[in-house]
Amino acid sequence: MTDLVAVWEVALSDGVHKIEFEHGTTSGKRVVYVDGKEEIRREWMFKLVGKETFTVGATKTKAAINIDAVGGFAYEYTLEINGKSLKKYMENRLKTTNTWILNLGGTDYRIVLEKDTMDVWCNGQKMETAGEFVEDGTETHFTVADRSCCIKAVSSGKRKEGIIHTLIVDNREIPEAVE
Repeated sequence: MTDLVAVWEVALSDGVHKIEFEHGTTSGKRVVYVDGKEEIRREWMFKLVGKETFTVGATKTKAAINIDAVGGFAYEYTLEINGKSLKKYMENRLKTTNTWILNLGGTDYRIVLEKDTMDVWCNGQKMETAGEFVEDGTETHFTVADRSCCIKAVSSGKRKEGIIHTLIVDNREIPEAVE
């Protein structure tokens, strides 16, 4: 019998991670799985509310599951990433990263640009990049599946929009993915 009470999917730079939480309210058991791998197991916890902290992904992103009583024998489970609610974390992430899904030779590649550090990730691996200044902004060059890729960063000319990042592979613009 499983006591699975919550499942979340979290998009990080190194991939989309699945977090599962089991909470046995009669046995006091708490189990956290990240991508199917058991990260935490506690048996016979007499305090049924509290917090379980762990890390997710290659960058060891801090995560916590909060267990709160919501009356009687009902519980609410909330996931925090880097100290923020999952919703707030994802809203902030939309502002600080760009993500593209690229299909080359029948294989999907998930490319993520971290705008604050200009790090580029592809399918969970941080890429070797070469940056250069060009007439209208910057270009960050890297290679995926023996294809040269370039992320162009140009000013939108509008203060609210800021810098526009565009992925170009084989001289064609790749549309940004929505996660």
